[in-house]
Amino acid sequence: MKERKGFVERSTKETQIKVSLLLDGAGKFTGTSGVGFLDHMLDLLSKHSGFTLELEAQGDLQVDDHHTVEDIGLSLGQAFQEAVGDKRGITRYASLALPMDEALVLCALDISGRPGFYYQVDFNTEKIGQFDSQLVEEFWQAFVNEAKVTLHIRELAGRNSHHLAEAIFKGMGRILRKAVTIEGKELPSTKGVL
Repeated sequence: MKERKGFVERSTKETQIKVSLLLDGAGKFTGTSGVGFLDHMLDLLSKHSGFTLELEAQGDLQVDDHHTVEDIGLSLGQAFQEAVGDKRGITRYASLALPMDEALVLCALDISGRPGFYYQVDFNTEKIGQFDSQLVEEFWQAFVNEAKVTLHIRELAGRNSHHLAEAIFKGMGRILRKAVTIEGKELPSTKGVL
């Protein structure tokens, strides 16, 4: 089988980012975003997806983390779309309710070719350490826009903001892994296009 990989280089006045993604990888994250909490989340995402993710990022962190987090989400989405390729044989759909201690998060994905993001998570704190909790939503919105997938993330239970974020990234890793699993040779659509 052909290696399923994507590479994106993004350069703006706010960020310089390189992302390399291998779908059938080793579940490893290397590099850094410059944002400690995001690195932790990307490590979880890689481990639970089985993807190999390499990242080089520099951003205007003296302003705040927003541009860097969003642009990494955009770049990862582009790399994902490139790696998935023509989508022939993929499972396409996946969903999971993932528990992380008291937190329970539903993640549901359709590699549809249409960006749609539906997010209902209420973090109890504005910050997770130094990280703005609202940036979790910004990251996944950016990913969806470029990956061209339909994604639902919904909090079913939870109090601890760190646990909620971990449940989201672990759950996303698990469903991304399942949705890109090859189970045949046909395009998973009666329309003949995704």
